[in-house]
Amino acid sequence: MLPLSLNPHSFLFRTISSHSSKSQPLKASLLTNSDSFQVGRPIATYGFMNVTSYSPLPEYSYGDLEGLKTQDVGQGSVNIRLYEGRVSQGPLRGTPIIFKVYPGKRAAGVEADMMAANELNAHSFLQSSSEGGSQHILLLVGGFETITGEQWLAFRDYGKYSAADYAKRASERVSRDRALGEASSWNRFEQEQALKRKQIFIVNLLVGVMRGLAYMHDQDRLHQSLGPFSVLLNTIAEREARYLIPRLRDLAFSVDVRYSEVEEDPQPLADGLWRRARAAGAFNRMEKRLFGIADDIYEAGLLFAYLAFVPFCEAGVMDSLSLQRLLENTFQLDLEATREYCLADDRLANAVEFLDLGNGAGWELLQAMLNADFRKRPSAEAVLNHRFMTGEVL
Repeated sequence: MLPLSLNPHSFLFRTISSHSSKSQPLKASLLTNSDSFQVGRPIATYGFMNVTSYSPLPEYSYGDLEGLKTQDVGQGSVNIRLYEGRVSQGPLRGTPIIFKVYPGKRAAGVEADMMAANELNAHSFLQSSSEGGSQHILLLVGGFETITGEQWLAFRDYGKYSAADYAKRASERVSRDRALGEASSWNRFEQEQALKRKQIFIVNLLVGVMRGLAYMHDQDRLHQSLGPFSVLLNTIAEREARYLIPRLRDLAFSVDVRYSEVEEDPQPLADGLWRRARAAGAFNRMEKRLFGIADDIYEAGLLFAYLAFVPFCEAGVMDSLSLQRLLENTFQLDLEATREYCLADDRLANAVEFLDLGNGAGWELLQAMLNADFRKRPSAEAVLNHRFMTGEVL
């Protein structure tokens, strides 16, 4: 067990005590004493990328795959550590948890404290909803601050795989099967069933993501950091698709878009969002709120594209950055042109077949979510009701 020292005047206590009265039951349920936890082995370390500038989409020919990104990004100063752990006291004793550790202000500046406090606030708000929370959002158990200023947030451990882990494993399996050739499967029917299982698994994954996002939007919260690594999975076995429960995590950049909060615009972490909103012509609080929701939908669209391509391709054929460049820069978000390009590449055949289901239902939904006009993008609920997501096409 790692030695920890609790700071009783930490940001955690200040943040929880500042919640509205409807959060009272949650305040009582969150564990805020380091003695309530046992810390296990370290799992991983990761950082955040900061968007430093924005530029309009440049003009490129369809043959140019090396176009510049529309956003310049730089490595942020906040590096997160993850640890295994358990609750050691009380009614939750023995419950497995994952610690997410933010460095102290001295190590990473005020940004680390803001991100930790924002993530705590977002989860606390969502879990205190009268609707009782959502199974598609990671559950915050509690947290504490050490004497060195580190912020330790404790989340229920539902598994350690992300959507990115699933995609990586799936693409590696495609590479292995291609290398083996016909020897990889003696039965054509078995190959078709394996492809169908993959399609069902990915649709179920996307449905879970959109249910989590729909819940957040219903509670006037944006995610603003949605991607393959921010979706936690309880299984990556395609045969277990019926038991799959995707959960959204990484809410450090979540934004409160209640009208009063949008009008006051007090959140430094949301500065980039509101700059993009103004650039898109959203100036009053209603337009800014709609832009924020549409911005989440666009991120979900990029995640949809990632899951529609990477798991169906051999390892190294497609990655998130290359795919985003292809969609945004090369084809200027024209999904019909993107499909024509992909049809000419046999390596992308299974991805095209997936999006072609239901007479092109996948391409249709993807085009709507990536619409260049934020006002024309569907809501999360509308995405869930689309025929590609309801299972009709499967």
